[in-house]
Amino acid sequence: MTVTLESIREAAAGLVGVAVRTPLVPAPELSDQAGVPVYLKLESQQPTGAFKTRGAWTAIRRLAPEQRSRGVITYSSGNHGQAVAFAAQRLRLRAVIVMPETAPRTKVDGVKRWGGEVVFVGRTSEDRRQRATEMAASEGLTVIPPFDHPDVVAGQATVAVEILEQLPEVEWVAAPVGGGGLAAGIAAALSALKPAARLATVEPEGSAALAAALKAGHIVRLERTASIADGLLPLSVGRLNFAILHGRAQPVVVSEAAIAEATRWLNVEKQLVVEPSGAVTTAAVRCAAFRPTGPTVLVVSGGNVDSAVLARLGASRGGP
Repeated sequence: MTVTLESIREAAAGLVGVAVRTPLVPAPELSDQAGVPVYLKLESQQPTGAFKTRGAWTAIRRLAPEQRSRGVITYSSGNHGQAVAFAAQRLRLRAVIVMPETAPRTKVDGVKRWGGEVVFVGRTSEDRRQRATEMAASEGLTVIPPFDHPDVVAGQATVAVEILEQLPEVEWVAAPVGGGGLAAGIAAALSALKPAARLATVEPEGSAALAAALKAGHIVRLERTASIADGLLPLSVGRLNFAILHGRAQPVVVSEAAIAEATRWLNVEKQLVVEPSGAVTTAAVRCAAFRPTGPTVLVVSGGNVDSAVLARLGASRGGP
């Protein structure tokens, strides 16, 4: 399997009127710190609050009519589940979302708001994947994987297409990594459209599956993952995604303290509602784990965060 420029361009055309062409905003404080122009790509402003809208819509839209008519199912910690439910509602399809027992309430509510049926199981991505596979077989549903699928990756790649249109001189793009679908999509688009541009892949220190895989030269399955960045906790990256990212990504790992600080800063100082998973790229610059050498775009991947989480981080509006 591969992700071609033709597939990416078709995905971009198919997203018109569905996904938002998200803004690219200057971040002067980060620019001053990095010594190069830094911009934020606000995927938190998508209809479902995260970039996942792009991949979920593309994958479901590309299904054969008979597959779509039977309904879809996915396994997700939250943002992909909301995106699948959103796409299914627009297409008037049944959508079942298998979520962890620990899923944030705001993401569960989001799935239900878009008409998704929520099934809770376990705590890991493997628990969710197994239950979704079983239900797909027994109920005739089509599985829409959260990250390891060429149509999902092609949809996520449209983030980079927009970045290159908005900032042709970009030299670095930094993307959060969970299963690697967003980063792989960006890598595929950059390789096709601007090979000289470089990609930094940012992970929490408690869930650095891609960094481990890149170091080992093969996919590594972690024994456990833990982070306040609840959208970045798969035990391993996808096979397709690793194949695309191997040799293309510069891994960056950030601490929990750095993620919390960046989340507070974005919410309080920049007045942006950003979840910890979406704040990791900002954290990488603010803690100097990532030192870009030219015009840089930080992908702010999502903004679906419980107010209680922000309060714990001291990031609630008007808070300390």
